[in-house]
Amino acid sequence: MKHSKILVIGACGQVGTELVDNLADRFGPERVIASDIRDQADFSVDYIKLDVLDRAAVKQVVIDNNISEVYHLAALLSATAEKNPEFGWKLNMDGLFSILDLAKEGLLKKIFWPSSIAVFGPTTPRFDTPQYTIIEPTTVYGISKFAGERWCQYYHDRYGVDVRSIRYPGLIGWKSLPGGGTTDYAVEIFHEALKNNSYNCFLSADTALPMMYMSDAIKATIDIMQAPSDTIKIRSSYNISAMSFNPAEIAHEIKKHISDFEIQYEPDFRQAIANNWPASINDQEARDHWNWKHEFDLRRMVVDMIENLKG
Repeated sequence: MKHSKILVIGACGQVGTELVDNLADRFGPERVIASDIRDQADFSVDYIKLDVLDRAAVKQVVIDNNISEVYHLAALLSATAEKNPEFGWKLNMDGLFSILDLAKEGLLKKIFWPSSIAVFGPTTPRFDTPQYTIIEPTTVYGISKFAGERWCQYYHDRYGVDVRSIRYPGLIGWKSLPGGGTTDYAVEIFHEALKNNSYNCFLSADTALPMMYMSDAIKATIDIMQAPSDTIKIRSSYNISAMSFNPAEIAHEIKKHISDFEIQYEPDFRQAIANNWPASINDQEARDHWNWKHEFDLRRMVVDMIENLKG
Protein backbone atom coordinates (compact mmCIF):
# COMPACT_ATOMS: atom_id res chain seq x y z
CA MET A 1 0.00 0.00 0.00
CA LYS A 2 1.44 3.36 -0.99
CA HIS A 3 2.08 6.01 1.66
CA SER A 4 -0.60 8.62 2.21
CA LYS A 5 0.29 12.16 1.22
CA ILE A 6 -0.08 15.72 2.44
CA LEU A 7 -1.79 18.36 0.27
CA VAL A 8 -1.11 22.07 0.74
CA ILE A 9 -3.87 24.22 -0.80
CA GLY A 10 -2.94 27.85 -1.42
CA ALA A 11 0.72 26.83 -1.55
CA CYS A 12 1.88 29.89 -3.51
CA GLY A 13 1.03 32.31 -0.70
CA GLN A 14 3.28 33.77 1.97
CA VAL A 15 2.79 30.86 4.39
CA GLY A 16 2.42 28.12 1.80
CA THR A 17 5.76 28.65 0.06
CA GLU A 18 7.67 28.07 3.30
CA LEU A 19 5.33 25.42 4.68
CA VAL A 20 5.77 23.21 1.60
CA ASP A 21 9.56 23.29 1.95
CA ASN A 22 9.39 22.45 5.64
CA LEU A 23 6.94 19.60 5.14
CA ALA A 24 9.11 18.20 2.33
CA ASP A 25 12.20 18.36 4.55
CA ARG A 26 10.42 16.60 7.40
CA PHE A 27 8.38 13.95 5.59
CA GLY A 28 10.11 13.69 2.20
CA PRO A 29 9.23 15.53 -1.04
CA GLU A 30 7.45 12.47 -2.38
CA ARG A 31 4.90 12.74 0.45
CA VAL A 32 3.92 16.38 -0.20
CA ILE A 33 1.83 17.93 -2.98
CA ALA A 34 1.53 21.70 -3.49
CA SER A 35 -1.54 23.23 -5.14
CA ASP A 36 -2.83 26.67 -6.06
CA ILE A 37 -4.80 28.35 -8.84
CA ARG A 38 -1.69 29.29 -10.85
CA ASP A 39 -0.99 27.30 -14.01
CA GLN A 40 2.56 26.57 -12.87
CA ALA A 41 4.68 27.07 -9.76
CA ASP A 42 8.26 26.29 -8.81
CA PHE A 43 8.33 23.83 -5.92
CA SER A 44 10.61 20.97 -4.90
CA VAL A 45 7.48 18.76 -4.75
CA ASP A 46 4.75 17.84 -7.22
CA TYR A 47 2.47 20.77 -8.06
CA ILE A 48 -1.19 20.60 -9.12
CA LYS A 49 -3.29 23.50 -10.36
CA LEU A 50 -6.39 23.41 -8.17
CA ASP A 51 -9.29 25.72 -7.38
CA VAL A 52 -10.55 24.95 -3.87
CA LEU A 53 -14.00 26.17 -4.90
CA ASP A 54 -14.23 23.32 -7.42
CA ARG A 55 -15.38 20.62 -5.01
CA ALA A 56 -15.33 17.81 -7.54
CA ALA A 57 -11.76 18.62 -8.57
CA VAL A 58 -10.56 18.81 -4.96
CA LYS A 59 -12.19 15.47 -4.15
CA GLN A 60 -10.60 13.84 -7.20
CA VAL A 61 -7.13 15.12 -6.25
CA VAL A 62 -7.57 13.75 -2.73
CA ILE A 63 -8.65 10.32 -4.02
CA ASP A 64 -6.15 10.03 -6.88
CA ASN A 65 -3.17 10.99 -4.70
CA ASN A 66 -4.11 9.14 -1.51
CA ILE A 67 -4.22 12.40 0.48
CA SER A 68 -4.72 11.95 4.23
CA GLU A 69 -3.87 15.46 5.49
CA VAL A 70 -4.69 18.89 4.10
CA TYR A 71 -3.21 22.24 5.04
CA HIS A 72 -5.88 24.57 3.70
CA LEU A 73 -4.34 28.04 3.32
CA ALA A 74 -6.29 29.51 0.40
CA ALA A 75 -7.98 32.76 1.47
CA LEU A 76 -8.52 36.38 0.52
CA LEU A 77 -6.70 38.42 3.16
CA SER A 78 -7.95 41.40 5.13
CA ALA A 79 -7.15 44.42 2.95
CA THR A 80 -7.83 42.57 -0.32
CA ALA A 81 -11.15 41.16 0.89
CA GLU A 82 -12.38 44.65 1.81
CA LYS A 83 -12.10 45.57 -1.88
CA ASN A 84 -14.12 42.51 -2.94
CA PRO A 85 -16.29 41.46 0.03
CA GLU A 86 -18.55 39.03 -1.80
CA PHE A 87 -15.70 37.02 -3.27
CA GLY A 88 -13.76 37.25 0.00
CA TRP A 89 -16.66 35.59 1.82
CA LYS A 90 -17.17 32.99 -0.92
CA LEU A 91 -13.54 31.90 -1.12
CA ASN A 92 -12.93 31.89 2.62
CA MET A 93 -16.10 30.01 3.53
CA ASP A 94 -16.87 27.73 0.60
CA GLY A 95 -13.24 26.68 0.38
CA LEU A 96 -13.31 25.61 4.03
CA PHE A 97 -16.52 23.61 3.52
CA SER A 98 -14.90 21.80 0.58
CA ILE A 99 -12.26 20.42 2.94
CA LEU A 100 -14.42 19.87 6.03
CA ASP A 101 -16.91 17.84 4.01
CA LEU A 102 -14.18 15.59 2.61
CA ALA A 103 -13.10 14.83 6.18
CA LYS A 104 -16.73 14.26 7.17
CA GLU A 105 -16.95 11.68 4.36
CA GLY A 106 -13.88 9.92 5.78
CA LEU A 107 -11.56 10.86 2.90
CA LEU A 108 -9.24 12.95 5.09
CA LYS A 109 -7.79 12.09 8.48
CA LYS A 110 -6.58 15.52 9.55
CA ILE A 111 -7.04 19.19 8.52
CA PHE A 112 -5.14 22.36 9.29
CA TRP A 113 -6.98 25.62 8.67
CA PRO A 114 -5.62 28.96 9.88
CA SER A 115 -7.68 31.63 11.57
CA SER A 116 -6.37 35.11 12.37
CA ILE A 117 -6.25 37.94 14.89
CA ALA A 118 -8.71 39.57 12.46
CA VAL A 119 -11.48 37.74 14.32
CA PHE A 120 -11.08 40.30 17.10
CA GLY A 121 -12.74 43.71 16.97
CA PRO A 122 -13.03 47.06 18.76
CA THR A 123 -14.87 45.52 21.73
CA THR A 124 -12.12 42.95 22.34
CA PRO A 125 -9.59 43.77 25.10
CA ARG A 126 -6.64 45.22 23.17
CA PHE A 127 -3.79 44.15 25.44
CA ASP A 128 -2.99 40.57 26.39
CA THR A 129 -6.12 39.46 24.50
CA PRO A 130 -7.25 36.17 26.05
CA GLN A 131 -8.29 32.99 24.27
CA TYR A 132 -11.89 33.37 25.38
CA THR A 133 -13.13 36.92 24.99
CA ILE A 134 -15.54 39.20 23.14
CA ILE A 135 -15.27 38.56 19.39
CA GLU A 136 -16.98 41.06 17.10
CA PRO A 137 -14.93 41.35 13.87
CA THR A 138 -15.44 44.35 11.61
CA THR A 139 -13.92 43.11 8.32
CA VAL A 140 -15.06 40.53 5.78
CA TYR A 141 -11.87 38.58 6.44
CA GLY A 142 -12.42 38.63 10.21
CA ILE A 143 -16.10 37.70 9.90
CA SER A 144 -15.25 34.77 7.62
CA LYS A 145 -12.49 33.56 9.93
CA PHE A 146 -14.71 33.72 13.00
CA ALA A 147 -17.48 31.87 11.17
CA GLY A 148 -14.89 29.33 10.06
CA GLU A 149 -13.76 28.81 13.65
CA ARG A 150 -17.29 27.95 14.71
CA TRP A 151 -17.76 25.59 11.77
CA CYS A 152 -14.49 23.81 12.61
CA GLN A 153 -15.68 23.31 16.19
CA TYR A 154 -19.06 22.11 14.90
CA TYR A 155 -17.59 19.57 12.46
CA HIS A 156 -15.34 18.23 15.22
CA ASP A 157 -18.16 17.95 17.76
CA ARG A 158 -20.80 16.65 15.36
CA TYR A 159 -18.81 14.49 12.94
CA GLY A 160 -15.51 13.83 14.72
CA VAL A 161 -13.44 15.73 12.14
CA ASP A 162 -9.84 16.16 13.31
CA VAL A 163 -9.44 19.82 12.42
CA ARG A 164 -6.75 22.01 13.99
CA SER A 165 -6.31 25.75 13.83
CA ILE A 166 -4.28 28.68 15.10
CA ARG A 167 -5.03 32.40 14.93
CA TYR A 168 -2.09 33.78 12.99
CA PRO A 169 -0.85 37.21 14.06
CA GLY A 170 0.93 39.39 11.50
CA LEU A 171 3.49 37.20 9.71
CA ILE A 172 6.92 38.34 8.59
CA GLY A 173 9.13 36.37 6.22
CA TRP A 174 11.76 36.92 3.53
CA LYS A 175 11.02 34.12 1.05
CA SER A 176 7.92 35.66 -0.53
CA LEU A 177 6.20 39.01 -0.91
CA PRO A 178 3.12 39.81 1.20
CA GLY A 179 -0.35 39.06 -0.13
CA GLY A 180 -2.67 41.90 0.86
CA GLY A 181 -2.80 41.92 4.64
CA THR A 182 -2.98 44.81 7.08
CA THR A 183 0.28 43.77 8.76
CA ASP A 184 2.18 43.65 5.44
CA TYR A 185 4.08 46.84 6.27
CA ALA A 186 6.35 44.74 8.49
CA VAL A 187 7.55 42.83 5.41
CA GLU A 188 7.56 45.72 2.95
CA ILE A 189 9.67 47.85 5.29
CA PHE A 190 12.67 45.52 4.90
CA HIS A 191 12.55 45.47 1.10
CA GLU A 192 12.26 49.26 0.91
CA ALA A 193 14.94 49.81 3.54
CA LEU A 194 17.44 47.72 1.58
CA LYS A 195 16.42 49.10 -1.82
CA ASN A 196 15.75 52.79 -1.11
CA ASN A 197 16.82 53.44 2.52
CA SER A 198 13.30 54.74 3.02
CA TYR A 199 9.77 53.49 3.65
CA ASN A 200 6.37 55.17 3.49
CA CYS A 201 4.28 53.31 6.06
CA PHE A 202 0.50 52.92 5.68
CA LEU A 203 0.01 52.66 9.47
CA SER A 204 0.76 55.29 12.10
CA ALA A 205 3.99 55.16 14.10
CA ASP A 206 2.37 53.93 17.31
CA THR A 207 0.10 51.20 15.88
CA ALA A 208 1.19 48.15 17.88
CA LEU A 209 0.11 44.75 16.54
CA PRO A 210 0.91 41.11 17.39
CA MET A 211 3.56 39.76 15.04
CA MET A 212 5.44 36.53 14.39
CA TYR A 213 8.46 35.56 12.31
CA MET A 214 7.56 33.10 9.58
CA SER A 215 9.78 30.31 10.87
CA ASP A 216 7.87 30.41 14.16
CA ALA A 217 4.54 30.39 12.32
CA ILE A 218 5.60 27.34 10.31
CA LYS A 219 6.82 25.67 13.48
CA ALA A 220 3.46 26.31 15.19
CA THR A 221 1.56 25.03 12.15
CA ILE A 222 3.45 21.74 11.98
CA ASP A 223 3.63 21.36 15.78
CA ILE A 224 -0.14 21.53 16.23
CA MET A 225 -0.65 19.01 13.42
CA GLN A 226 1.88 16.60 14.95
CA ALA A 227 0.54 16.91 18.49
CA PRO A 228 -1.47 13.96 19.88
CA SER A 229 -5.17 14.47 19.21
CA ASP A 230 -6.10 14.41 22.90
CA THR A 231 -3.85 17.42 23.58
CA ILE A 232 -5.83 19.59 21.13
CA LYS A 233 -8.56 20.78 23.47
CA ILE A 234 -9.70 23.77 21.39
CA ARG A 235 -11.09 22.92 17.96
CA SER A 236 -12.13 26.43 16.95
CA SER A 237 -8.70 28.11 16.90
CA TYR A 238 -5.82 28.74 19.30
CA ASN A 239 -4.31 32.12 20.12
CA ILE A 240 -0.57 32.08 19.43
CA SER A 241 1.89 34.88 20.04
CA ALA A 242 5.57 35.74 19.72
CA MET A 243 6.08 39.53 19.85
CA SER A 244 4.25 42.83 19.58
CA PHE A 245 5.63 46.06 18.14
CA ASN A 246 4.67 49.21 16.24
CA PRO A 247 6.17 50.70 13.05
CA ALA A 248 8.39 53.11 14.97
CA GLU A 249 9.90 50.26 16.99
CA ILE A 250 10.74 48.08 13.99
CA ALA A 251 12.14 51.13 12.15
CA HIS A 252 14.39 51.85 15.15
CA GLU A 253 15.67 48.27 15.07
CA ILE A 254 16.32 48.41 11.31
CA LYS A 255 18.31 51.67 11.72
CA LYS A 256 20.80 49.73 13.83
CA HIS A 257 21.77 47.90 10.64
CA ILE A 258 20.94 50.52 7.97
CA SER A 259 22.00 53.78 9.61
CA ASP A 260 20.56 56.16 6.98
CA PHE A 261 17.15 54.48 6.86
CA GLU A 262 14.19 56.85 7.20
CA ILE A 263 10.50 56.15 7.67
CA GLN A 264 7.46 58.32 6.87
CA TYR A 265 3.86 57.72 7.88
CA GLU A 266 0.82 58.11 5.63
CA PRO A 267 -1.98 55.99 7.13
CA ASP A 268 -4.57 54.73 4.64
CA PHE A 269 -7.73 52.58 4.92
CA ARG A 270 -5.72 49.81 6.59
CA GLN A 271 -5.27 52.04 9.64
CA ALA A 272 -8.95 51.65 10.51
CA ILE A 273 -8.61 47.87 10.26
CA ALA A 274 -5.54 47.83 12.50
CA ASN A 275 -7.23 50.06 15.08
CA ASN A 276 -9.79 47.30 15.67
CA TRP A 277 -7.22 44.57 16.27
CA PRO A 278 -5.37 43.62 19.48
CA ALA A 279 -2.00 45.09 20.36
CA SER A 280 -0.84 41.92 22.13
CA ILE A 281 -2.08 38.34 22.53
CA ASN A 282 -2.25 35.90 25.44
CA ASP A 283 -1.55 32.37 24.18
CA GLN A 284 -1.28 30.44 27.43
CA GLU A 285 -3.65 27.69 26.26
CA ALA A 286 -1.46 26.83 23.25
CA ARG A 287 1.61 26.74 25.48
CA ASP A 288 -0.13 24.54 28.05
CA HIS A 289 -2.03 22.19 25.73
CA TRP A 290 0.50 21.34 22.98
CA ASN A 291 3.68 22.94 24.29
CA TRP A 292 3.88 25.89 21.88
CA LYS A 293 7.07 27.99 22.20
CA HIS A 294 8.30 30.80 19.95
CA GLU A 295 11.98 31.37 19.13
CA PHE A 296 12.23 34.84 17.53
CA ASP A 297 11.86 38.24 19.19
CA LEU A 298 12.04 41.60 17.34
CA ARG A 299 15.82 41.98 17.55
CA ARG A 300 16.60 38.46 16.34
CA MET A 301 13.99 38.66 13.58
CA VAL A 302 15.39 41.92 12.17
CA VAL A 303 18.90 40.47 12.05
CA ASP A 304 17.71 37.34 10.25
CA MET A 305 15.51 39.22 7.77
CA ILE A 306 18.29 41.60 6.74
CA GLU A 307 20.88 38.84 6.43
CA ASN A 308 18.63 36.73 4.21
CA LEU A 309 17.37 39.57 2.02
CA LYS A 310 20.92 40.78 1.42
CA GLY A 311 21.70 37.24 0.28
